[in-house]
Amino acid sequence: MSSSAGKPHLGHGTGGPPHNARPAPLVESPAARVVWAIARLSLGWVFVWAFLDKAFGLGHETPAAKAWINGGSPTEGFLKSATKGPLASAYQGMAGAVWADWLFMIGLAAAGVALMLGIGMRIAAVAGTVLLVMMWSAVLPPENNVFMDYRLIYAILLIGLALVRAGDTLGLGRWWERTALVRRCPVLK
Repeated sequence: MSSSAGKPHLGHGTGGPPHNARPAPLVESPAARVVWAIARLSLGWVFVWAFLDKAFGLGHETPAAKAWINGGSPTEGFLKSATKGPLASAYQGMAGAVWADWLFMIGLAAAGVALMLGIGMRIAAVAGTVLLVMMWSAVLPPENNVFMDYRLIYAILLIGLALVRAGDTLGLGRWWERTALVRRCPVLK
């Protein structure tokens, strides 16, 4: 202890951090980890809800009569009537195609489940970003801004969630990373 200040001296050899030590990045703090996990769960729910509503016609955006399980097409309504801009005709040509319906629904379900569980964050980020950017490009220009809308913000958030390993907190990310499958194929982290 330094007798002049009455406080412990935290230099080398006294049990304190070295003078050149830096605090952990803010993103690694427990509070930040929880916020990233809540963002991951929230965005995961956006994907899961969209899948459930389109698959089962829960009545929010999709009436029961137009549910996928009742023969409805999850892509037809949006791609036929909501598309605009330079890519509208390309997207309208995909409207209601069986392959488009399957890819769209698999993408929603896979990204949503991966985010909710905190596993496969890299693939969820890539697949979800592709899906969101395609949805954004189907309505150019967006309604409320020259180019930016919530789909691009969600895509950026998806990438950020993967980069900060948001699946490790309140999720199964650490367990998933230790599985034999992921150790053989690290891209699945």
